[in-house]
Amino acid sequence: MNDPVADALIRIKNGYSVGKVSVVLKFSNLIWNLVRLLQKEGYLSEVKQSKREIIVTLKYNSRIPALTDVKRVSKPSLRVYKGVKDLPKVLSGLGIAIISTPKGLLTDKEAHKKKVGGEVLALVW
Repeated sequence: MNDPVADALIRIKNGYSVGKVSVVLKFSNLIWNLVRLLQKEGYLSEVKQSKREIIVTLKYNSRIPALTDVKRVSKPSLRVYKGVKDLPKVLSGLGIAIISTPKGLLTDKEAHKKKVGGEVLALVW
Protein backbone atom coordinates (compact mmCIF):
# COMPACT_ATOMS: atom_id res chain seq x y z
CA MET A 1 0.00 0.00 0.00
CA ASN A 2 1.56 3.25 -1.16
CA ASP A 3 -0.98 5.76 0.14
CA PRO A 4 -2.27 5.10 3.69
CA VAL A 5 -4.28 8.36 3.79
CA ALA A 6 -6.26 7.44 0.67
CA ASP A 7 -6.76 3.92 2.03
CA ALA A 8 -8.18 5.26 5.31
CA LEU A 9 -10.47 7.77 3.60
CA ILE A 10 -11.79 5.19 1.14
CA ARG A 11 -12.40 2.65 3.90
CA ILE A 12 -14.47 5.26 5.77
CA LYS A 13 -16.37 6.25 2.60
CA ASN A 14 -17.05 2.60 1.68
CA GLY A 15 -18.19 1.88 5.24
CA TYR A 16 -20.77 4.65 4.93
CA SER A 17 -21.91 3.47 1.48
CA VAL A 18 -22.71 -0.06 2.71
CA GLY A 19 -24.19 1.09 6.04
CA LYS A 20 -21.56 -0.28 8.42
CA VAL A 21 -21.47 0.77 12.07
CA SER A 22 -17.68 0.86 12.40
CA VAL A 23 -14.53 0.57 10.29
CA VAL A 24 -11.03 -0.65 11.25
CA LEU A 25 -8.00 1.32 9.97
CA LYS A 26 -4.28 0.69 10.24
CA PHE A 27 -2.60 2.89 12.86
CA SER A 28 -0.23 5.73 12.08
CA ASN A 29 0.06 9.15 13.71
CA LEU A 30 -1.09 10.87 10.52
CA ILE A 31 -4.20 8.66 10.23
CA TRP A 32 -4.91 9.12 13.95
CA ASN A 33 -4.78 12.93 13.61
CA LEU A 34 -6.88 12.74 10.43
CA VAL A 35 -9.73 10.76 12.03
CA ARG A 36 -9.61 12.96 15.15
CA LEU A 37 -10.04 16.00 12.88
CA LEU A 38 -12.98 14.31 11.09
CA GLN A 39 -14.53 13.50 14.48
CA LYS A 40 -14.12 17.10 15.66
CA GLU A 41 -15.81 18.34 12.46
CA GLY A 42 -18.78 16.00 13.00
CA TYR A 43 -18.19 13.41 10.28
CA LEU A 44 -17.40 10.54 12.69
CA SER A 45 -19.09 9.50 15.92
CA GLU A 46 -16.25 7.90 17.90
CA VAL A 47 -12.56 7.09 17.41
CA LYS A 48 -10.69 4.49 19.48
CA GLN A 49 -7.14 3.17 19.31
CA SER A 50 -6.35 -0.46 20.08
CA LYS A 51 -2.80 -1.78 19.60
CA ARG A 52 -1.97 -1.25 15.89
CA GLU A 53 -5.51 -0.40 14.77
CA ILE A 54 -7.91 2.52 14.86
CA ILE A 55 -11.59 1.67 15.32
CA VAL A 56 -13.83 4.36 13.83
CA THR A 57 -17.56 4.47 14.64
CA LEU A 58 -19.47 6.03 11.76
CA LYS A 59 -22.10 8.71 12.32
CA TYR A 60 -25.59 8.64 10.80
CA ASN A 61 -28.38 11.22 11.04
CA SER A 62 -31.61 9.20 10.80
CA ARG A 63 -29.96 6.66 8.46
CA ILE A 64 -28.33 9.36 6.33
CA PRO A 65 -24.51 9.22 6.37
CA ALA A 66 -22.76 12.28 7.84
CA LEU A 67 -20.08 11.99 5.14
CA THR A 68 -21.21 12.07 1.51
CA ASP A 69 -17.97 11.96 -0.46
CA VAL A 70 -14.19 12.29 -0.21
CA LYS A 71 -11.72 13.42 -2.84
CA ARG A 72 -7.99 12.86 -2.39
CA VAL A 73 -6.10 15.89 -3.74
CA SER A 74 -2.40 15.49 -2.96
CA LYS A 75 -1.00 12.05 -3.79
CA PRO A 76 2.46 10.54 -3.25
CA SER A 77 3.10 10.85 -6.99
CA LEU A 78 1.86 14.46 -7.21
CA ARG A 79 2.00 16.68 -4.14
CA VAL A 80 -0.30 19.72 -4.10
CA TYR A 81 0.75 22.68 -1.94
CA LYS A 82 -1.27 25.89 -1.56
CA GLY A 83 -0.61 29.20 0.12
CA VAL A 84 -3.12 30.64 2.56
CA LYS A 85 -4.73 32.79 -0.18
CA ASP A 86 -5.15 29.82 -2.54
CA LEU A 87 -6.72 27.29 -0.14
CA PRO A 88 -9.79 25.61 -1.68
CA LYS A 89 -13.37 26.18 -0.52
CA VAL A 90 -15.45 22.99 -0.55
CA LEU A 91 -19.09 23.42 -1.64
CA SER A 92 -19.01 27.12 -0.66
CA GLY A 93 -18.04 26.27 2.92
CA LEU A 94 -20.38 23.29 3.46
CA GLY A 95 -17.51 20.78 3.29
CA ILE A 96 -13.93 20.93 4.54
CA ALA A 97 -10.50 20.74 3.00
CA ILE A 98 -7.93 18.93 5.14
CA ILE A 99 -4.59 20.75 5.06
CA SER A 100 -1.28 19.44 6.40
CA THR A 101 0.50 22.53 7.77
CA PRO A 102 3.55 23.16 9.96
CA LYS A 103 1.03 23.61 12.81
CA GLY A 104 -0.50 20.15 12.25
CA LEU A 105 -3.56 18.95 10.35
CA LEU A 106 -6.08 21.76 10.00
CA THR A 107 -9.29 22.45 8.11
CA ASP A 108 -9.29 25.17 5.48
CA LYS A 109 -11.12 27.53 7.88
CA GLU A 110 -8.59 26.98 10.70
CA ALA A 111 -5.69 27.45 8.28
CA HIS A 112 -7.19 30.78 7.14
CA LYS A 113 -7.50 31.93 10.78
CA LYS A 114 -3.91 30.92 11.58
CA LYS A 115 -2.69 32.31 8.23
CA VAL A 116 -0.81 29.18 7.17
CA GLY A 117 -0.78 27.18 3.95
CA GLY A 118 0.37 23.64 3.31
CA GLU A 119 -0.33 20.39 1.53
CA VAL A 120 -3.99 19.87 0.57
CA LEU A 121 -4.59 16.24 1.58
CA ALA A 122 -8.30 15.80 0.84
CA LEU A 123 -11.69 17.43 0.32
CA VAL A 124 -14.56 16.10 2.45
CA TRP A 125 -18.28 16.84 2.19
